[in-house]
Amino acid sequence: MVKAIYDIPVTSLAGEAASLAPYEGQVLLIVNVASECGFTSQYAGLEALHRRYQPRGFSVLGFPCNQFGGQEPGRADEIRTFCERNYGVSFPLFAKIEVNGPHEHPLYHHLKRARPGALGTKAIKWNFTKFLVARDGRVLQRFAPAVKPEQLETPIEASLA
Repeated sequence: MVKAIYDIPVTSLAGEAASLAPYEGQVLLIVNVASECGFTSQYAGLEALHRRYQPRGFSVLGFPCNQFGGQEPGRADEIRTFCERNYGVSFPLFAKIEVNGPHEHPLYHHLKRARPGALGTKAIKWNFTKFLVARDGRVLQRFAPAVKPEQLETPIEASLA
């Protein structure tokens, strides 16, 4: 079993130290999210996936990021309120992070190296890049921001099987 991903420290949206250990054994969809992005409406599809597959051991995990056009300028409480009010988000959201550059979060360092993007690029190109993680912690697939959540049902089903 790949333990590395579960040992990476993260911070909850409430600012508390956390890890991904509570999600060990689940299929995960890890997404860098933003409230003012052209892809923000994907929150609805991500929530639908979370609700549909959660009973089978699946979770969407959202990591707000302000690195792309300043599209997540809000404070934690503003992010939470926006997501709940506009999209009914119940999946876990974590503290705002950087996904590229010298202050890149260790989780994204791990994800990007496990599944580089097109032509082997490691950089995250925009908000709503998605990583599908197996129950054993292996990073299975990386999906571009334009890939809609509903297009992920087949790979999620395969991962849950």
